[in-house]
Amino acid sequence: MAKSDTETRRQRVNYFLIVFAALSVSVWSIWLFTHYDRGKNKDMVLIRLVVGPLQVNCFILADEKTKETVVIDPGDDAQEILKIIKDKGLKVKYLVNTHGHFDHVGANKALKDATGAELLIHEGDAQLMAAAPKQSRAFGMSSAASPNADRYVKHGDVITAGEVSLKVLHTPGHSTGGISLLGQGMVFTGDALFAGSIGRSDLPGGDLKTLLRSIKANLMTLPDDTRVFCGHGPATTIGDERNENPFLNKESGFE
Repeated sequence: MAKSDTETRRQRVNYFLIVFAALSVSVWSIWLFTHYDRGKNKDMVLIRLVVGPLQVNCFILADEKTKETVVIDPGDDAQEILKIIKDKGLKVKYLVNTHGHFDHVGANKALKDATGAELLIHEGDAQLMAAAPKQSRAFGMSSAASPNADRYVKHGDVITAGEVSLKVLHTPGHSTGGISLLGQGMVFTGDALFAGSIGRSDLPGGDLKTLLRSIKANLMTLPDDTRVFCGHGPATTIGDERNENPFLNKESGFE
């Protein structure tokens, strides 16, 4: 009986430690992505949310003084995104899709309806975005239809919200109209470039040679210390990808 009581106490202690560790990691993650890597502009807030079944990185980028905000790739979980926007008193000026795949556009309508923000995408992915519900069904999932874009962006355009400034880089190859967003020592690459990999090129509108060419021309020309925030998975740097990415380093065999 004493042994059973001891085991019970041990299990309770272990459970407490596991819960405490999980809560600690969660709190640390929230702090990290709210305050870490504000880049050269110290009045900027960057928040990352991982949304939807395909674990898309949705980024909330805000000018801390004016509260003007850009939301990048609101793919799902609209209410979670909106809660952060409300809690922090943010004013969403733009919703920007790095490309039109369903997992990156699924919360467009809910966020646009709630905030009145302008929806931006490259024209090359307009039809892809319009087909988001059909795309999702092909993967056995469901996605809300997106409204049409208010404005198409192209290579070289600059998106501003308060002191936040993002330059549009056309990085096709994962999709025809894929873009990356450069500013404040950071680049948001959507599904073009990942930590240790690159995006798929076997989906409609994808092409491996185009993807590699656009990454090398528009991303690998950035400074090594440029932080890379990807559409899925962890952040990285241009320098790390230049040296370590098997698709991009000197040993890759890809031209």
